Amino acid sequence: MSEPGTPFVIRPARRSDDADLAELDRATWSTLHAVQPRPVPPYRPFFDESHPPEQHLVAEPVTGGGAGDGRIAGYIRLCAPTPLACNQHVRQIQGLAVARWARGEGVARALLRAAGDEARRQGATRVTLRVLGHNTPARRLYESEGYTVEGVLPGEFFLAGRYVDDVLMGRPLAG
Repeated sequence: MSEPGTPFVIRPARRSDDADLAELDRATWSTLHAVQPRPVPPYRPFFDESHPPEQHLVAEPVTGGGAGDGRIAGYIRLCAPTPLACNQHVRQIQGLAVARWARGEGVARALLRAAGDEARRQGATRVTLRVLGHNTPARRLYESEGYTVEGVLPGEFFLAGRYVDDVLMGRPLAG
């Protein structure tokens, strides 16, 4: 499921990834992208009834044999934005995180592309996401992958002492 030349393999998440994904989420938490408060113990499981493993793709570094080496470099959550039948042609990215040690290696880009492939496989014709207005690196990445701004909710969140826009982005899935 990974692109040729990419040093990562992308695979569906497994229930056994729960603790590693929860740790990755805690380690990458930042007001640059999170609207929820910083997690504190006791920590909740990563997977729950609303966010099962089936909604996640995981990136692992490729080893000499080509399979992942078991360390999680990142994940992406892809799901239907609503339970409505009239909205089932859309998939929404509701989470993307990359481990610090894997940043700058193309993990986020590989996960975005794999999510697009998975959305297409599920019959979707478009993918949407939400990103905080001040998260310039993420917005640049999304734009480079064909996402365009479809709406802005000005000052939607108050984070770290300032109001932050919620930017709605999307892209069609062609081919």
